[in-house]
This record gives sequence, C-alpha cells and structure tokens, in this order.
Amino acid sequence: MKLKVIRTEEDYQEALARLEKIFDSKPSSKNGDELEILSILIDQYEKEHFPIDLPDPIEAIKFRMDQMGLKQKDLAEIVGFKSRVSEILNKKRKLTLEMVRKLNTALRIPTEVLIQDY
Repeated sequence: MKLKVIRTEEDYQEALARLEKIFDSKPSSKNGDELEILSILIDQYEKEHFPIDLPDPIEAIKFRMDQMGLKQKDLAEIVGFKSRVSEILNKKRKLTLEMVRKLNTALRIPTEVLIQDY
C-alpha cells in the first residue's frame, strides 16, 4: 500500500483494512515499518475525528474504587473524614489541590481528570 495522509472516511477504512492484513508483521521488516507508520496515521485521524472526552472526576474516582475493591471508609483514609468522602462522591464538596494529589498517588487517577470542573 502506498502510504498517504488519511483525510476521508474512505481513506480511513482502507487504512484499517490494510492494517488488519499486515498486523502480525515482524518489526523492522518492510511490512513492519508500514504497520508502524500506518498505526500513527490511523491514530492521528481517530484523535481528530473521534475525540474522547475525559471522564467526570467523581465518576473516575468511583470507577477506580470499584476496580480496586475500595469502600468509602478506605477513601476516607486518603482524603479525610468519612463525611467528607460522602460529600465529594455526592458532588457537594469540591476536590482540593491536596486531595487531587493524594487521589492521584493512591488511586493512580491522572491529575488532568481530577482537576476538571464538575
């Protein structure tokens, strides 16, 4: 396939079809190099045409708590009092900078997610 910038939906579909054909190519081979470049082109097209918004900070906290099997009392050990956790999870209290830092460290939630307005 001749590599080119992906500008249209048709270009995108062709690129995906080609990617599927050469997906198992060995690195540093001719097809492996094409695979790497094609992946970059597809990624760029998807970022421009199918952007994914960051999740709501509180929903991200709840999701991570669920993933890690944490309860509100566990979160209280990170951000403070149990009542404070309840207020945060019910969006009645905003996260402070200190809380953002602690949640980032303890739950490994990116700060760019936690600092969003909600």
